[in-house]
Amino acid sequence: MIINTTYTDKEAARLIDTHLGESFSLMQRIKLKGIGSKRMIINDVSPKLKQYLNTVDDLSYGSIELRPKGILIHIHKKLTSFSWIVPYHKLHIYTSAYFSIHAEGNFIQFKKNKLYKENKAFIEKMKTQKNSVLNITDYYEG
Repeated sequence: MIINTTYTDKEAARLIDTHLGESFSLMQRIKLKGIGSKRMIINDVSPKLKQYLNTVDDLSYGSIELRPKGILIHIHKKLTSFSWIVPYHKLHIYTSAYFSIHAEGNFIQFKKNKLYKENKAFIEKMKTQKNSVLNITDYYEG
């Protein structure tokens, strides 16, 4: 589900809190050593998400925010901000030539460049958070 988050809207905030839980408290943010990623360059998205990217040759950037029950992927198109709500039980993360997040039949692909390397620790934190919320243990250690 994608919502416009350019302006503060109580209905949008309530929708996000319903699906992903309220934002972490200050103490939890400090304990987690941050809940937001640095911006990453978007390489490609699924057809349904193309309307939320810059249409000209400008680079599109995205960032990820952790929530107790999922993640918010923030995308900026000119002066408008959109947030993709992704609960942990629908979240799939793939890493190959690109880093991609899949959910609800949609995907977003980020380039694996210097910005990705800066976010590597955050991505591991996101995977750990997802596993702890879904109570999944690592079954393969290789």
